[in-house]
Amino acid sequence: MKISELLNKDTLSLSFEVFPPKTETSFESVKTATEEIAKLHPFFMSVTYGAGGGTSRYTLEIAKNIKELYGVPTLAHLTCVSSTKKTVRERIADIKAAGIQNIMALRGDIPPALENADRSTWDYRHAVELVRELKEADPDFCIGGACYPEVHPESENQRTDIYYLKEKVDAGCDFLTTQMFFDNNLLYNFLYKIREAGITVPIIPGVMPITNANQVERAIKLSGSFMPRRFMSLVDKFGNDPAAMKQAGIAYATDQIIDLYANGITNVHVYSMNKPDVAEKIQRNLSDILGK
Repeated sequence: MKISELLNKDTLSLSFEVFPPKTETSFESVKTATEEIAKLHPFFMSVTYGAGGGTSRYTLEIAKNIKELYGVPTLAHLTCVSSTKKTVRERIADIKAAGIQNIMALRGDIPPALENADRSTWDYRHAVELVRELKEADPDFCIGGACYPEVHPESENQRTDIYYLKEKVDAGCDFLTTQMFFDNNLLYNFLYKIREAGITVPIIPGVMPITNANQVERAIKLSGSFMPRRFMSLVDKFGNDPAAMKQAGIAYATDQIIDLYANGITNVHVYSMNKPDVAEKIQRNLSDILGK
């Protein structure tokens, strides 16, 4: 089923993101973890793409397995950075052959070795080019895109960022999922601005449960996320106690999600980091709210 069709429903729901194995030797353990999350019967599950496409075939294998074994709608990520049109078209053909209707169209991170390369020669430099390619390949694809409540790290300001976001939506994105954030007020302010700019597609907030102190630095590096004083106090207090930090991080994420639901958001996407116990605890915390 298309994610866009699911999003038309008014019921509150929760979805989870998982990532494929980095190596063949870890495939079975990752597959097991994603299956455990699928057993929670989330709204849908997204499967990320290996850096530089190196583990791209695992993305499709995991997504297809979840869909076929558990009937959970899946969203396969696809990146285009430094890829050729031939390579991308082959991957699109593989996605179609696997019966996957939903694709998250992303530029992807620039590989360190190519940071100073001449990008003018690349077939794809921005996600909007991939969105257009997908729509041309199959107008029936349901296409998701990424957005940044706190501005894309490479954008000069939020106004410019929103301008290019609208271009991506106009090219064919059916919905958008946000990068992680830790202050809901940042999201609400962002939603107001993009609606004012004419972006009307559904927005799915992405929430990252921080379950160990080491994740904080990585989260800031990946997304430039603002860390509220309330959250940093939690890390300062419990960061040296793994069990306490995990419980506190799950509680913080749960509180974020409840506030989002209370303010009109119907679906929240949780970056589960392939941790079935974290996904299960968050869903259990919301059981009565979700009716599960």
